[in-house]
Amino acid sequence: MAARSLMFQGTGSDVGKSLIVAGLARAFALRGLRVRPFKPQNMSNNAAVTADGGEIGRAQALQARAAGVPLSVHMNPVLLKPQSDVGSQVVVQGKVEGNAKAAEYQTWKPRLLARVLDSFERLRGEADLVLVEGAGSASEVNLRANDIANMGFSRAANVPVVLIGDIDRGGVIASLAGTKLVLDPADAAMIEGFIVNRFRGDPALFADGMTMIAGHTGWRSIGLLPHFAEARRLPAEDALALDGARLAKPGAKIRIAVPILPHISNFDDLDPLDQEPDVDLIRVRPGEVIPADCRLVLLVGSKATLADLAVLKQSGLDIDIVAHHRRGGHVLGLCGGYQMLGRMVSDPQGIEGSPGSLAGLGLLNVETVLSDDKRLKAVSGTSFEGVPFSGYEMHVGHSEGGDCSRSFGTIDGRAEGARSADGRVHGTYVHGLFSDDRQRSAWLTRLGGAASDLDYEAGVDAVLDRLAAHMERHLDLDALLKLAR
Repeated sequence: MAARSLMFQGTGSDVGKSLIVAGLARAFALRGLRVRPFKPQNMSNNAAVTADGGEIGRAQALQARAAGVPLSVHMNPVLLKPQSDVGSQVVVQGKVEGNAKAAEYQTWKPRLLARVLDSFERLRGEADLVLVEGAGSASEVNLRANDIANMGFSRAANVPVVLIGDIDRGGVIASLAGTKLVLDPADAAMIEGFIVNRFRGDPALFADGMTMIAGHTGWRSIGLLPHFAEARRLPAEDALALDGARLAKPGAKIRIAVPILPHISNFDDLDPLDQEPDVDLIRVRPGEVIPADCRLVLLVGSKATLADLAVLKQSGLDIDIVAHHRRGGHVLGLCGGYQMLGRMVSDPQGIEGSPGSLAGLGLLNVETVLSDDKRLKAVSGTSFEGVPFSGYEMHVGHSEGGDCSRSFGTIDGRAEGARSADGRVHGTYVHGLFSDDRQRSAWLTRLGGAASDLDYEAGVDAVLDRLAAHMERHLDLDALLKLAR
């Protein structure tokens, strides 16, 4: 028997859809249901490698973790990864199908819908409940033609919808009621209930508001969901999270500077460091200055390495990084950041933008050539000082040069990455390095701090358990199960 399914759409972007689906996935899994997350179309440069050798959005990876199931490409069959002047890379059922600019992509949608529905049916066949996440805003009726992300999918797959509004940004009554007003009546008829998210204060003060929304829309109230402060401890998918307020750490002994470039990707590599009480992780944007007292400059991944390298140079951050190294500081590059640390980055085929080459920072004696042979694989190995690690590779291109003879580590017996002769510049293609407590401890010790006692992965699961309890306490989960079909 096929699973029941329920879709969660939003009145706008960043209203909390991903977090709510993650919390519900854990809550229903704890009730003994076989749960699968699903997002027809996602746009994100923060992706995860799946067990079946593809990639999906990081939010669906977290939702799968919450449900206690392996990652599958069918959980996010269409993933758009914004690049530079070539538009977005289009990943379909885990594999790259090409690049498309916004207008061109609209013509792709009719043929992509069949692939989306195929993935959905595969998940339904192995689950009791499929929780579907929409994208952006349900009320973008100007984009309704050929839609595969919101009402277009809901109608095609006959999946009922719960609409989420965010009271924290204001105007939640108008945003929910206004969505009903602008939707085609057949689309609006798919919506069965609503949730008001991120409430702060006394719920009694908004009781009349919930009644008004129900009266204007005819939809059932599923609940008023208070703000969940611990959400900051879960991996974020949207780069907007990088603009959020940071916790004050007056006692932190280690300052780490991270340039935030326009096409930053896989920035969840930063999350474990952010949770270390001894680490002050400083986000440095173009036009700002890398603090002179930082111990490490960390260059993370990029979806458009040449374009971001150009921004690094135009802003003068390259000069700051070289000066930091000259003062005796450490530099670590992950994936695209590793490529930028070399002598040259070349993209002869125009994989990530217009074909071309650009000199790197020259802190590692390596050169990189980008190509269309994308590597997607979970890996484990040992770093140069003999400390084990586990993570994943997600990159295009190959780097080679003299400093590769001093590898960052070994994976399955092969050398991986590079180190400078002075031992203060490191580059690796491995993502997820700092999620491994062993590697994170080794780096904190190398930078003059104490070994970490943070169990990062266990902490994520503990937060998911508390998020599930939050959902049970404030939402009508029994009503959600009745609405699902």
